[in-house]
Amino acid sequence: MSSHPHPPARILVVDDEPDLRTLYELTLLREGYRVETAESLEDARSHLSERRFDVIISDMRLPDGFGMDLLHEVREQQRGERCVVMTAYGSAENAVEALRAGAFDYLTKPVDLQQFRSVIASAAYGSPSSTPARRRQPAKGSPVPDDALAQLVGTSEAMRQLKHRIARVAPSMAPVLVRGESGTGKELVARALHAASQRAGGPIVAVNCGAIPETLLEAEFFGARKGSYTGATQDRPGYFQAARGGTLLLDEIGELPLSMQPKLLRAIQERTVRALGSTQEEAVDVRIVSATHRDLSADVRAGRFRQDLYYRLNVIELVIPPLRERRDDIPALCEALLARIAHESGLPVPTLAQGALEQLAHYPLPGNVRELENLLHRAMALSDAGELQIPPCDAPDTANAAPQTATTASASPAAAPASAPAQLDLRAWLDERERAMVLRELHAANGDLAATARHLGISPRQLGHRIDRLGITAEPIGTAHAPDH
Repeated sequence: MSSHPHPPARILVVDDEPDLRTLYELTLLREGYRVETAESLEDARSHLSERRFDVIISDMRLPDGFGMDLLHEVREQQRGERCVVMTAYGSAENAVEALRAGAFDYLTKPVDLQQFRSVIASAAYGSPSSTPARRRQPAKGSPVPDDALAQLVGTSEAMRQLKHRIARVAPSMAPVLVRGESGTGKELVARALHAASQRAGGPIVAVNCGAIPETLLEAEFFGARKGSYTGATQDRPGYFQAARGGTLLLDEIGELPLSMQPKLLRAIQERTVRALGSTQEEAVDVRIVSATHRDLSADVRAGRFRQDLYYRLNVIELVIPPLRERRDDIPALCEALLARIAHESGLPVPTLAQGALEQLAHYPLPGNVRELENLLHRAMALSDAGELQIPPCDAPDTANAAPQTATTASASPAAAPASAPAQLDLRAWLDERERAMVLRELHAANGDLAATARHLGISPRQLGHRIDRLGITAEPIGTAHAPDH
């Protein structure tokens, strides 16, 4: 029998099959739970009218209705029970529908008892506050957990809505797709989601799906046995095993090759993985959070991304607003970023010069918070002691790029003249700013494409596309990391 530091959780099992009902009841009693059973919706409603439970486990199909009806009623009455639904094998649509409706998790029949115990333990004891009243989903307008969301700076309406949505979806096991432009802070949102969940005590493992060679993807995700491929000198776990009991963040999920997508889909649906070179499958208990700057629905229509995988990943979507839609947050962001930069540099926290914030309000900042951070980094490096000065917005080469040598400038046929942006169309002006940023990072990384992509927060494949589109040739790249020439 398992021992928990909490009082025994009270669980209601709703299933019309007597044998299964008995199996679930005995399994849960051996784990130390207090268990009541019901054979129909009417019977379950009678139990719920008499007392509150910690967890409700309900079959999807019942003689007088559906488990979804019970789930909706619990939500409408703002009760605190966490609901786990059981669906028939292969009924992925039912599972997704239940998660979207607010179910904590789902189980697929025939139920694996080890997985059954794990899911129920997460539902009953996963949160530090194990009483149903405390676990209740926050109502609209209620405060969010500041400790979990502290890294998400900003009080604009857009950020308040995002934080509120994170607090609402965090307690569930439902997969979440975090979508936003480059530099908006998708990984920060994923980490806040993890910190606000019942899995906060477990690991969060972040994987850049575009940075792993296609030939190594299966071994990296699912693990490998000794001798399974050349160089595998010992057994090694994969990302799914490393994230057990926590959250697996699949960053840049849109970069995952098509060949790997059905294998990932199966792991998510079955919650089991098979290490490379192994004949045995092992259960994995992870919550999946994906992140992308791409329009995955467009990729599905174009045949670049599997529709069934997109359907499973996008159970709940969190959209991060770009910085241009929350400019009210720029002062708070500057304060937080400058404090962090100063701490990392061992310097006192500087103050922005009078009018600098007004200046920043006019920057397009297509690179969002990451570009703002780079701008402040540069201002601190170039400013004398005292207040920071921000370059004027009408000089894009100084506002967004490290100084280029004469050789670099002359070797860049796509470079625009350093004139006011009014003389350029917007696309050309933004391209020049992006080009300058890429060149600067290439310079800092001595031409190392992998390091440059990592600093920019994109995959090497995306960097290659940008280098081609922006007309950055080998000559300026070489010039950028060889300033002594």
